[in-house]
Amino acid sequence: MHESSHAACAVAVTSDTDGALPPLSGHAVEFWRQGAEHATQEAQQRTIAAEVPVALVFNDISHAVMMATPQDLAAFAVGFALSEGIVERPEDCRDLEVFTHGEGSVDASCSVHMEIAPRQFAKLKEHRRALAGRTGCGVCGIDSLQALDLHPEAVAPPAWLDRLNVTTLTRAFEALHPMQVLNAQAGSLHAAGWATPDGVLTDVLEDVGRHNALDKLLGRLALAGRLGEPGFVVMTSRTSYELVRKCARMGVPVLATISAPTGLALQLAQEAGMQLWGLCRPPTAIRYV
Repeated sequence: MHESSHAACAVAVTSDTDGALPPLSGHAVEFWRQGAEHATQEAQQRTIAAEVPVALVFNDISHAVMMATPQDLAAFAVGFALSEGIVERPEDCRDLEVFTHGEGSVDASCSVHMEIAPRQFAKLKEHRRALAGRTGCGVCGIDSLQALDLHPEAVAPPAWLDRLNVTTLTRAFEALHPMQVLNAQAGSLHAAGWATPDGVLTDVLEDVGRHNALDKLLGRLALAGRLGEPGFVVMTSRTSYELVRKCARMGVPVLATISAPTGLALQLAQEAGMQLWGLCRPPTAIRYV
């Protein structure tokens, strides 16, 4: 990360309608149970997570449409811009506005508009792509194999890395579940959390997409001027290529997840010099070397 990442983000959120579209809603269901002799049925009300199109618009050019949970969208846009390399520093993000469209209809959506620095906008126009994001996507929208970026930035190992062990990870992951407020109600959201080198969990962001959750987390840190603080990322997903790529770009030295990594994720982490932990299910965890 750049030295300026330690400063407070210069984003001016002039109109933020986060919350205009609820992240959760109630839905009638039939609850069935197979008994010893016969099945029973019961009418219930269950909570469902929202998944809506969110357009990310930079200098009036729509760059990406991601399917996301309509919450923490200002943080999402800033985190996406940084982790995808659209901007280099939080200060390159300006005048961020969040809008809601078609509230209350099946076509409800959101758009996030942001002004970015001229030098970044010129670069964006050169490499502009139409990106249709899905909750499981990692390389959606690239138009050729040559556009696939598989060479992450090198991450400098911090001095505290040698102290990181299963005790530290257990502390963070045991705190993660209680902080998943939305998932506790709906059961379908991923979470990305920020932990101190001692495993104290300070922030948890949720979304139906794992990479969206990570972008929201990185964006929150950027908006608070905390991108340079010591710590690591924990997530409730597998370790996939795009998660490693985003963390490496932001200088995150450690990524720890509940499920296992893919082979490509391991290759990228090794090239970046990142430390990967997987299958972090207290009291056990696996470090990939």
